[in-house]
Order: sequence, then C-alpha cells, then structure tokens
Amino acid sequence: MAMSNSPITQVAESPITQVSQSQYSSAPPSPGQGGFPSKLLLDLRGTRFEIDREVLVSLPESILIVMFPNGLILGRGHSESYDDEDNNSEESLSLDDQIIFVDFDPACMDYVLDFYHEAQLAGEAQRLANPTTPHNLSAQNPLLNKQAIIVLREELDYFAVIPPKSGFPPKEGMPATGPVFADPSKVNVKTLCGTHLLEQRKIFTALQRNINKENNVAEQHLIDMLCVSGFSRDDEWGYRDIEPKKTSIVSIALVMLKTTGSGNQMATAQKLLLFWRKPARKCWWDGVEVELQEGAHQLPIRLWARRTWTLELVLV
Repeated sequence: MAMSNSPITQVAESPITQVSQSQYSSAPPSPGQGGFPSKLLLDLRGTRFEIDREVLVSLPESILIVMFPNGLILGRGHSESYDDEDNNSEESLSLDDQIIFVDFDPACMDYVLDFYHEAQLAGEAQRLANPTTPHNLSAQNPLLNKQAIIVLREELDYFAVIPPKSGFPPKEGMPATGPVFADPSKVNVKTLCGTHLLEQRKIFTALQRNINKENNVAEQHLIDMLCVSGFSRDDEWGYRDIEPKKTSIVSIALVMLKTTGSGNQMATAQKLLLFWRKPARKCWWDGVEVELQEGAHQLPIRLWARRTWTLELVLV
C-alpha cells in the first residue's frame, strides 16, 4: 500500500478468472450461449441462488476469496470439450451439473445482494443527476459517476482460558467460598463464549479498546476516516453469525461512500480509492475477562479473540 503508516496491508487478488472469449471464438457469444451462461446456479449450504455472472464477478474481492478459496474459472461451463456444440451447451447439462456448491452462509449473501441492489439504484440516480460529466474527469475520478460501497469484514477466532479459582473446586469437606462458579467440565464453554461474542455487535468497540490500550494513532485515524466516509461510531455489523462447527464468527458491514458534505469530503473519499480492487487486512489480538452465566452459576473466562479485518471499496 502507498500509505506507509497504514494499520492494514494489502491482500491477494480475486480468485475469480473470466476466460477470454477470444480463446474459443472470434466473435463474442450471446448470453447463455455455448459455455458462457449469463446466470449461475449456486448452492450455499443447501440454499439455491440463481445469480447473474456479472453480478457475481462484481462482488467484493474479500468475499469472493472466501467463497472460492481454490478459484473459479468462468466462461468454460462444466464440460471438458469445447469443440462439440452439444457438449458446450448449457442446455445439455443436467441441473446438478450446473450447480456450483459453495461453503458460504446464504443469509450473508442475501445481505450483500440486497445492499448491492440499493447501491445500484443510487448509482443510476447519480448518473442521471450528472449526465454531462466529462469522460476524462470520470476516468480520473470514478466516484463522479459511480456509487462506491465500503466493505468491512471481520473474521473472529476465539479461544477460552479458564483461570484457576481458590473457591473452585472446594476442598473435600469444606464449603465453597466466594461466588459459586459452574463446573467447566459440565458446560459447553465454546457455546457460551460464542453466544457472548455474537451479542457484541458494535463495529468499532474492540478496535477502540485496542487503541486505548496501545495508543495507536494510525488505527484511530482509520476509524476517523471510516466514520467521515459513511460509518458512524455506534454502527453495528449488518451481518454477524458463528461459522458452523467452528469457534469463529464472521461479520460484514456495508455502507455507501459519502462524497459530498462539509469540508474535504471528496478528498477523504478519494483516499479510500486505494482499496478499490485492492482489499487490505489488519489483524490483532483482543483479550477480555468475562463471567458467563450458566443457569444459576457463573463461569469466569479469559476470552481471547484473534480479529482480522478486511477493508475494501467496490464501485457499482
């Protein structure tokens, strides 16, 4: 990244590859013709989605990397032969052959697609309001005729440490002193910790806690820049849930980038163009002591979380 004092670093590029049409034909095929389906069928953990190919490739890179960790080549269909028109036809494939299975939460996909639809409507309104924007200006600054979305994603891996307590377990024949603590062997500690963290929906609370602890000026500048550009300091994650069979929580928040307002709003927005097609990442450890309730008992926990933020800008 160009900003040497940035608290986040650039990550890998998109795992999605669109095969050049010239590899197969001198003329571009029409939508849905021979190996170039205009719509794709995705199976997200048992939920079917029919999605336009162009919409899929326009999704944030940080989300595509998670959806397709091994990459996905678009434009070849699912056939090994590209010379036989019958084999190369979308209609010749069974429904099961056309489905792409993806380990991704369908609720998260719904949230992203709904927000994209709102942003596309806002982008159309913006282009209608500025129909005479010179081409050279829009090329230099795409924010003049396109709606930008700030994408913030968090991966949170959590670990529980149960500290020894003098009052638990009590010595044989002696009553327990102090608070009554639950026996950790009889409760699902991971479930309790996951539920506790899932309820912490404020976006900036953990990072602000780290700033207060480390006095990190660059991280404070990051929060300030995001709040000027569309977020507010009390915002909550738009999507947040625990990954199946993992001690991991994934959260995503999308906001439309502000380009107008008081002061140097456009200048601040242009700084975020550094993250257009170049998602960047920040990782830090966060440790807190909590007492989780299990029925009528309390369980003291030292809760560690490894938080990874990915910041990105997309244009629609």
